[in-house]
Amino acid sequence: MPAVKKSPTKAPKRATRSRKPAAARGPEPRESVLEPTGKDVAALVEHVGKQGGVVVGAYRDPFAGQALVLASLPIKKVVATPFQRDLSKTHATRLAEAIGAAGLFLDPVIAVPSDDGFWSPNGRHRLEAARRLGMRSVTALLVPDEKLAFRILALNTEKAHNLRDRSLEVIRMARQLAKEQPRSKEIEHAVTFDSPVFLTLGGAYAQRSRFAGSSYQSVLNKVDRFLDATLPAALRQREQWAVRIMDIDDRVAAHLKTMQAMGMKSPYLRAVIVARINPVRFVPPSRKKDAAPPMSMAEALTKMAANVRKFDPKSVRPGDLALVAAIAPASAD
Repeated sequence: MPAVKKSPTKAPKRATRSRKPAAARGPEPRESVLEPTGKDVAALVEHVGKQGGVVVGAYRDPFAGQALVLASLPIKKVVATPFQRDLSKTHATRLAEAIGAAGLFLDPVIAVPSDDGFWSPNGRHRLEAARRLGMRSVTALLVPDEKLAFRILALNTEKAHNLRDRSLEVIRMARQLAKEQPRSKEIEHAVTFDSPVFLTLGGAYAQRSRFAGSSYQSVLNKVDRFLDATLPAALRQREQWAVRIMDIDDRVAAHLKTMQAMGMKSPYLRAVIVARINPVRFVPPSRKKDAAPPMSMAEALTKMAANVRKFDPKSVRPGDLALVAAIAPASAD
């Protein structure tokens, strides 16, 4: 009698959590329309008129029901917020060419009212392109809440942010808020600033445009936290930390030149040096967003400064460069 083959046992299926759909929110389509003469947008509509603009329409946004106004504004009355990313002439030129080729300006800028016109937190390149094309007006989606001007990182989708862009925008926002809300604490603006690392590196980028901030990001991610201090005091502390990091980077640059003179040719030389002097190199990153740092920022910078002074360029071997190249590809700042 032939042997009976046993069917392989199947592993029990893992229970999957069913994601419940989010509760319905926001207005129905028919509830979205607002009269421009209504009280919800009256002040904003009046401001548009005073600045020489014309309201095209008004509606409630589909998420929270916030009253918004769509308007045509004199282009000279709309300016980019002073703390957002620097203008990229190349990007503005390409955008102007694309608008000219399409024959249409389809993407309104987002703007909030200011004393003498409107601020746009995410329209710098479109505004520049429009000016280059000789446009007299620009279409804008207006939000009555001026605080939206500080939500750049969430709103600016024109061009991907790199570390330098983010850091400079955040430090500029912090400096502006320090003037407007000097008694507020840095930690109270955590959502706006996104990461404390941007504040520290922003202080360095503001002084050195070509600072290699990405080399120090992994260190700062483990030790940098938002400060429970007023914005002016926190900014003074951040400036001191930025100076210390730049001093460390000066010594790193000197070691890098020595290694190049020794015949080492690799884009990962700086990464190897910084990895060797990193005092929290072997500390695994915490999965908890608010986890306590393994050491204070001041202690980390002190140890890093001591390590860079003791660093020996001759201790680096070709295999070290190959390892860094494999696990830490160079990132642009």
